[in-house]
Amino acid sequence: MNADWDVPIVGGGAAGIGAARRLAGTAVRALLVEAGPRLGGRAWTAELAGLPLDLGCGWLHSGERNAWTAVAEASGVAVERGPAAWRQQFRDLGFPPDQQDAADEAFAAWYERLPVVARAGDRAADALAPGGAWNAYVQAIVGYISGARLDRLSAADYVAYDSASTEQNWRVPSGYGALVAASVPVGFPVRLATPVLSLDLDAGGIAAATPAGTIRARAAILTVSTAVLARGALRLPAALEPWREAAACLPLGDNEKLFLEIVGPSPFEPETHVIGDPRDPATGSYYIRPFGRPVVEVFLGGEGGRLVADRGPAEAFAFAQDQLATLFGAQVRRSLRPLAASSWSRTTHVGGGYSYAVPGEGAARRRLAAPFDDRVFFAGEASHETDFSTAHGAHDTGLRAAEEAVAVLRARRPA
Repeated sequence: MNADWDVPIVGGGAAGIGAARRLAGTAVRALLVEAGPRLGGRAWTAELAGLPLDLGCGWLHSGERNAWTAVAEASGVAVERGPAAWRQQFRDLGFPPDQQDAADEAFAAWYERLPVVARAGDRAADALAPGGAWNAYVQAIVGYISGARLDRLSAADYVAYDSASTEQNWRVPSGYGALVAASVPVGFPVRLATPVLSLDLDAGGIAAATPAGTIRARAAILTVSTAVLARGALRLPAALEPWREAAACLPLGDNEKLFLEIVGPSPFEPETHVIGDPRDPATGSYYIRPFGRPVVEVFLGGEGGRLVADRGPAEAFAFAQDQLATLFGAQVRRSLRPLAASSWSRTTHVGGGYSYAVPGEGAARRRLAAPFDDRVFFAGEASHETDFSTAHGAHDTGLRAAEEAVAVLRARRPA
């Protein structure tokens, strides 16, 4: 692979695809290069048991302003706009209404204290009530959103995301990941299973080394995860060390999904939800029979996500089955069969779930987004200042990086 290009887009997730959509049809000769065997990155719809199951992002957060909503509508892909069942505890199992109210009040009080904490040490854990009865519940909920422990999480960064998000959370029945992967423009050059091992600067632009050869180009758009940048899996020149340092301030949290197949008779009703144990910071969040399908979608974040990373999916499935059996009765074990599990933390070209900022480092997102020398442009959910940890935030940063590259390349092009 020794062809000359204007811009290789490194990374075929939502950000890289967003950049490709902007560059398609322009005079810019662009190539999309992806380390993995498929497109979509952390957006991944797997066809299992005849069902399209999202092992990565599954909700169009802030759906009314989410770029992927418009992509779906333009493509004729259905969007389900009904309300999520997250805030419901089916039949109040294991979580009576008075406890739900107390837990919600504790979470609201924690959130109200965050701006004060942000101006001090910026540790989200410092906003917890000392010895609070529902501190584990707060950690569990924040774990689903950020994947981080509260003592590692920037309060200001969390508030920035929450303030920008809306209550509209929609779904794609055919799969969010499938929508993202299928949105690459027809005919756009794509190379799968082609990791970029190093990026070097030369007088003519950049040289990206891959196992298939060196890509020489005028510029590059990097959309790889912060985990990949921070650990040096993609070797960068010394001049880009500040970008690696910014990435290290924005680690990926522990966020994983499991799917349990429901077989035979069961007490599980469509479009219902339970939290396994609201007093356990590792608890699963269980979305039961989404779209009426015979599955339980298990969300594990923070300490729960770490369970998958440290102990593997078998123990995570056992943990989920134990929690559901405690709520619904031991007989449900006969109705639940492990079907699929994500492993984002163990996927070498990803390295985790969503990005979060460590205390005092929310500004690292802006530093990561800055271009270098009009030759290297950065995108990815971690480089968005408010919509990080979302596929639409990733898309929008890809669009922004592509716009930056187009402006520079047009200015350089001979008259």
